[in-house]
Amino acid sequence: MIDARYYEQHELEAMGFKHLGAKVQLARTSRFYMPEYISLGDYCIVDDFCVISGNVSLGRNVHIAHGCRVIGGREGIGMADFSGLAFGVTVFAQSDDYSGTALTNPTVPMEYRKISRARVELGRHVIVGAQSVVFPGVLMGEGSSVGSCSMVTKSTEPWGIYFGVPARRIRGRKRDLLELEERYLQIDAEARTTNMSGGA
Repeated sequence: MIDARYYEQHELEAMGFKHLGAKVQLARTSRFYMPEYISLGDYCIVDDFCVISGNVSLGRNVHIAHGCRVIGGREGIGMADFSGLAFGVTVFAQSDDYSGTALTNPTVPMEYRKISRARVELGRHVIVGAQSVVFPGVLMGEGSSVGSCSMVTKSTEPWGIYFGVPARRIRGRKRDLLELEERYLQIDAEARTTNMSGGA
């Protein structure tokens, strides 16, 4: 049964994404600016009222919850397999200078502005809690997680739990989910093989 909340396959194909994986679900109420720079891996889901813009690459099984903003600009944002953003997260790879040494906002010609740009990477199994903000240049190590309402201004180490403004490591994160990932991928691969062979 078709879920009317999400674009149908032929509509996704017509949008002109750089890469479109299998079984991608994109909510109709979300906006995708410059889709020719956006790559979407298998089983990605983007929920309602999100904005995805610029050079953005999502791995497989990536989930972006309601009301998130992922603004890649030129430098880009990468989200590796099984990573995700909870409600209302903002991730951006460029920012105006707020120090007062330049004018701000896009109504002003570029020669009067000073913009910081740096790529953002979220590693495998990274999860960012609701209403958090991830700044340009942050590299989040595999398995790191961020609590709700945090401000991530510096890169994170793998398998750490971070929280606060600015976010700081508070303890380690368990890796049990890696066994679950292995089982899931094995079952998925078997299912794909069965489908390709016609169920024989």
